[in-house]
Amino acid sequence: MTAPAIDALALARLLRLVSPALPVGAYAYSQGLESAVEAGWVRDAGSARDWLQALMLRSQVSVDLPVLLRMQRAYAAADFGAYAHWNDWLVASRESAELHFEDTQLGAALWRLLDGLELPVAGRIDAPCSFAAAFVAACHAWQLPASMIGIGYLWCWLENQVSAATKLIPLGQTAAQRVLEQLLPLLPDAVARAAALPDDELGASLPGLAWLSAQHETQYSRLFRS
Repeated sequence: MTAPAIDALALARLLRLVSPALPVGAYAYSQGLESAVEAGWVRDAGSARDWLQALMLRSQVSVDLPVLLRMQRAYAAADFGAYAHWNDWLVASRESAELHFEDTQLGAALWRLLDGLELPVAGRIDAPCSFAAAFVAACHAWQLPASMIGIGYLWCWLENQVSAATKLIPLGQTAAQRVLEQLLPLLPDAVARAAALPDDELGASLPGLAWLSAQHETQYSRLFRS
């Protein structure tokens, strides 16, 4: 079966949206990874890969991605009530003040960027707005195909996490690229699994992540924001 062609302009816009250069501040957060390194849970490329794979398959697949896809469908149908409902659900799922703060700060920053670019966006959500909700609005403003949204969002998360690991462990550039190379094949299946998840199976319990994220606020030395 031949894969559908990707419009070159849409691809360029997707690359722009998921770029680390996008001025939303994602580079400033580690999502518990800094505390995991401090505690010795993540100490090298192999443990970094295992940490990120676990978060991808136990959190992104069962929380962020399926909710992102629900918001995308609601937004496309101009059902802004459902769009706001799933945003509220996602924000409420954050298990620490740090994770909540990060998500809503990135969401607010992306909305400000859309406003500054004077892009036509509808259904604006006042604070607290998740990054996923703002990401969906940006995708529609740039007319990105629905098939790109999940993979773009997941790649954005993964690249930021590997970048944080590169600074924290630290990893060499080649070792970091090797981690990405090992995890990249998991992305399409992760998006497919998230798309198939029914409402009553949404959610995750990651007490270790919540504990590390809460500990980060009082960590003696930090590179990343809490």
